[in-house]
Amino acid sequence: MSDIVLECKNLSRVFDDGESSVSVLREVNFAVQRRERVAIVGTSGSGKSTLLHLLGGLDSPTSGSVLVDGVNLATLSENQRSGVRNRKLGFIYQFHHLLAEFSALDNVAMPLLIRGVKRREAEERAAHILGRVGLEHRLTHKPSALSGGERQRAAVARALVTEPAVMLADEPTGNLDSESAEQVYELMLELNSGSAGGDGTALVLVTHDRDLASRMDRVVRLVDGVVDELVP
Repeated sequence: MSDIVLECKNLSRVFDDGESSVSVLREVNFAVQRRERVAIVGTSGSGKSTLLHLLGGLDSPTSGSVLVDGVNLATLSENQRSGVRNRKLGFIYQFHHLLAEFSALDNVAMPLLIRGVKRREAEERAAHILGRVGLEHRLTHKPSALSGGERQRAAVARALVTEPAVMLADEPTGNLDSESAEQVYELMLELNSGSAGGDGTALVLVTHDRDLASRMDRVVRLVDGVVDELVP
């Protein structure tokens, strides 16, 4: 089993509206090792979110390639890419994107159900991880009945419940108070180390939080779509 779980090679993304083109990323190269923690930093407009979308197979590069656990996403159909996202990747955004008609438990169990896990096991695993983010008393509540911080913690639990190979996070604790943010971060570290079971989850985080970035193994700095430096 390779130690590299996520890699991009000569990755470029140009947006073209027919009249003008904007180069957002230019030949970006880096790899993420199993269980590694990597922060992506840069000013607004530097290409951070675009890079995260490409790494997660949510957008296609203009040139270059993204490999998830050795699989080139460009060689897959959309259904196959969706399968890789469900099996190998977890996503956390600054906004929760929970499904309004489902309870917190159902929202968190859904990635497991899509994977084919039996409902009872999926709900047990979802309840466990909701407890780990402090929501054991809110399992049956729909998003409209949760506070903003509770909704975000449920979204984090949903992303972590499958124990993915790579977690892609865009300001994952940006809407949480300091105590909840620390709780979520510690859970992410537990999965990262493998102490919760599995092989360990690599973390790739876009963040403006200098303290959070300083706790990563490496910092990738983007400047105008180019990797300006890799800070150990």
